[in-house]
Amino acid sequence: MTLHPDPTEYDVQLPGHSAHVLEWGPADGRLVVALHGFPDTAWTWRRVAPLLADTGLRVAAPFLRGYAPSGIPDDGDYSVRALVADAVALHDVLGGGADSVLLGHDWGAITTNAVVGDPASPYARHVSLAVPPFAAMNPTRATIGAWASGMVRQPFHSWYIAANQVPGLSERHLHRLAARLWRSWSPGYDASEDLELLRSAVPDLAHARAAVSYYRAMLGRGIGPALAEPVAPLLYLHGDQDGAMDPRFFPVVAQWMPATSRAVLVGGAGHFLQLERPAEVAAEILAFVS
Repeated sequence: MTLHPDPTEYDVQLPGHSAHVLEWGPADGRLVVALHGFPDTAWTWRRVAPLLADTGLRVAAPFLRGYAPSGIPDDGDYSVRALVADAVALHDVLGGGADSVLLGHDWGAITTNAVVGDPASPYARHVSLAVPPFAAMNPTRATIGAWASGMVRQPFHSWYIAANQVPGLSERHLHRLAARLWRSWSPGYDASEDLELLRSAVPDLAHARAAVSYYRAMLGRGIGPALAEPVAPLLYLHGDQDGAMDPRFFPVVAQWMPATSRAVLVGGAGHFLQLERPAEVAAEILAFVS
């Protein structure tokens, strides 16, 4: 077995900005593009990626638009449409094949869920963590109880979305907000290393504004692709202690999943399950893409 604990780093050019990429695994391996979320960085994959790379996969994790060392986009667009365009462009510039995989967490999951809803997706398999397809949130008679339970509690988890709409507020206090969110979203997890990595990726007000602009763009028409239903195989993973997206929604999502897709509740994990339970997450991904 060839171990791949440390990534190589390089930049690629996307339309409108450059993307800094961390890559684990053999250069000729099957491509896995791994997208991070908020408030996080591409280093969120540092525990799962080596496990995937050790099986021969090539895991490429870009810093999303607006997160240094990636560039701030020329058009200032942080809509889901723009994120989907980046994900599709990355497949091309990284030389992905017909068997490539798109993997996303949080905002990366929202992007992945949008891409899997597009029949033109260049990826063969799609894996999303911690945020399900929005279309999956509609209950049936069998899941109305779980849905109602989650709906009652979700506003207490999602207050930060409203805070991020206030111009100047969240960007000035982003790192304080991030520390609070990590504590509540993944109870018991020591996020000190991740928060330091976030400080490097969001070093100033301009980058902080970019990070919160994802939420401000949610209110526009650019959210449209995130509402699509999957048209290709999708694996959805959710932590049973997630403090961001209430785990009580999981039965709703699991029952809704198409026959070619799968939903898995990961025990003992919060919102950042790829960091908290990397072996379990990697095993589920490998079983799905094999």
